[in-house]
Amino acid sequence: MNKLALLACSSLVLTAMSAVSQPSLKNQGSAKQLYVDEKPFLMLGGELGNSSASSSAYMQPVWPKIKSMNLNTLLAPVYWELLEPEEGRFDFELVDSLIYNARKHEIKLVLLWFGVWKNSMSCYAPYWVKKDQAKFPRARSKNGTAQEILSPFSENSLQADIKAFKALMQHIREIDRKEQTVVMIQVENEIGMLPDARDHSTAANEAFAKNIPPNFLNYLKTNQNNLLPELKAIWTKNGSKTTGNWEAVFGKSLATDEIFMAWYYADFINKLTDAGKKEYNLPMYLNAALNYKKEAKPGEYPSAGPLPHIMDVWKAGAPKIDMLSPDFYNLDFKYWNDLYVRGDNQLFIPEIRYEQGVGAKALYAIGHYSSVGFSPFSIENGSKENNAEITNAYHLMDQLKPLILQHQGKNTIEGVLFDQKSTPKQEIKLGDYRLTFNHDLSLGWSPKAKEEHWPMTGAIVIQLAADEFIIAGSGVVVTFNPLKETSRAGIAQIDEGVFKNGKWIPGLRMNGDQNHQGRHLRIPEGDYSIQKVKLYTYQ
Repeated sequence: MNKLALLACSSLVLTAMSAVSQPSLKNQGSAKQLYVDEKPFLMLGGELGNSSASSSAYMQPVWPKIKSMNLNTLLAPVYWELLEPEEGRFDFELVDSLIYNARKHEIKLVLLWFGVWKNSMSCYAPYWVKKDQAKFPRARSKNGTAQEILSPFSENSLQADIKAFKALMQHIREIDRKEQTVVMIQVENEIGMLPDARDHSTAANEAFAKNIPPNFLNYLKTNQNNLLPELKAIWTKNGSKTTGNWEAVFGKSLATDEIFMAWYYADFINKLTDAGKKEYNLPMYLNAALNYKKEAKPGEYPSAGPLPHIMDVWKAGAPKIDMLSPDFYNLDFKYWNDLYVRGDNQLFIPEIRYEQGVGAKALYAIGHYSSVGFSPFSIENGSKENNAEITNAYHLMDQLKPLILQHQGKNTIEGVLFDQKSTPKQEIKLGDYRLTFNHDLSLGWSPKAKEEHWPMTGAIVIQLAADEFIIAGSGVVVTFNPLKETSRAGIAQIDEGVFKNGKWIPGLRMNGDQNHQGRHLRIPEGDYSIQKVKLYTYQ
């Protein structure tokens, strides 16, 4: 073949590659959905423990295990220290192994870039970065002590991180653009400043004394009527000023220190993300280490990360980031999720403690919040009980994926969660009916009902018609009432069944004792099932 023919073939290949639509986020109603291979994709995920992806041999028994648990996505770290062990020399062997084995087991990947920061610290920076403190300076505490944290005020640290991240994204594009095994990227991991609310290095102090960057002030002015209440309260309390340095505009406080630090973290991340997306424009998100106590002060938790009370700072400073996402290791699941669906932020739960109730939380997050996905942490190390729970919950949602994706963002899908014994009944209005949910143990039929703590339970609900619903989950009892109070609701039929290739296949007709002689729908605690109910009214 002559050179002209080779060039023609190369051009055709490049044209074909450019026509491939990479994974992206698209709006549907009030929700954003992840699209892969030009189709909406529901992420039933799990995240590896921090060190698991550092050995391909260690991972070999993990792949079939997670496949058997009904996962379709694995969240796996990529380590800067192993990707670039010597400056300018990149080793993609671990990345290639992840992608190869994921394809082999029909699993999608979300890659977690453990670059400059991981859980606040810079522990995954290569040795050649760590040892050269003159070139890659550390953040410093208020008393001047250097921390195990690279300062975001260092241009050298930024450019080194960008160089490695660009190399990673270019490599993924070259080997995976067609197959789309890698569907999303997490940029760094749980960014936050400790032990103070901000960096007190010389460069940080100089930036703190300067006027606030105009683009942040412009964001405040442009969005003053739509700012989230936490930032707005601090700004307006000090007179809603639009010129001056950080303390002049926001006042002298730890809150101001945190806002300042969040801005410069966000600016760093935005430049890093932009550089990566220019190589391969995958969806990219940030995860946040939530305050362990609501009353904790900045510096007592990893401050200035993508936390809900400073989401506006991150939205202003890092517009290239697609989602801000909470990591859950505390209580108040509903409380924190409610904070993360404000300001047009799409919920995604990339990391959550692997414990009892994780299956119920998955159903609730995807049903109530239209979450892009769900991912328990250290998925390969779960207990037998927790493995069974997430396996069963994912089995239900795997069957329901077409319906879930069809209904997200359209007010025809909901979720319920009973996260403690005292959780009151929950009412949902869908179609022509009000559905009232209670914990299964509230019936008092089980010996567990007398125990102090009840297992966490939950369900997902999808409206098929004004009088027809799918209810899937575990440990719930549902009664029905028409929205027209002059009528009463009757149960025409309840079928327990399965979906195969999107087609409903009914099994048991749930009548008699199974629906309390026509008075409720019940999925016992410990069981996982899909039930389809059709209602009617009478007077």
